Amino acid sequence: MTRPPTAAQRRVIDAADPVTGRLKGTEAQLAALVKRGLAFRHPRPPHDHFLTPAGHRIREAPEPEPVAETSVTAGSGVFAARIGGEEAADGGPSRVREVHSAWQGLLEMRRMTNPDGATDRPCGWERTHLVQAAALALEAAGHPPADASAGGAGYRVRATPQPEAVAVREPDPGALHACAATLEKAGWQVGEHTEPRTGARYVLASPRRV
Repeated sequence: MTRPPTAAQRRVIDAADPVTGRLKGTEAQLAALVKRGLAFRHPRPPHDHFLTPAGHRIREAPEPEPVAETSVTAGSGVFAARIGGEEAADGGPSRVREVHSAWQGLLEMRRMTNPDGATDRPCGWERTHLVQAAALALEAAGHPPADASAGGAGYRVRATPQPEAVAVREPDPGALHACAATLEKAGWQVGEHTEPRTGARYVLASPRRV
């Protein structure tokens, strides 16, 4: 559990540029937002600060109750993409809006942090949050995540021993192929493989660099 942003931090977030997510505030305020994963510091001069996808989600969410606490999943602020295997949760219009906002925030982060401003390939944040990044790309494209039941339909994104690679499993071959196509379109290198012991097919995906 973690506390929501302070009133001062919330004002900085709410005042962010509505298009770019560029922030203005004191060094202490900006550093605190970076520490909480709600902002990032641009690597190139003048080193401005911008909202992360979690920061964009905070800005678009209603003002929380002063004493409320918010569960944090996978260290990504108040928003976490569904990696598959979670308990059944709301998948209605509000969730669709949350996912869309997070995806748009991630595309903006790509534009601001990739050296050439490209939005068609993953950025540094995605390389350090591989499972969440791949799951967000899948959920934003409308693929359904698996629920907590064993062997149920839907995707499951998991870390692998390989550096910068995740495994995506989906029992339906057609749906698995569609997941691979979505990740490839989102800037990931993908390949379909077969589990040696079970014969089950899965996708191995890595963020493309060029």
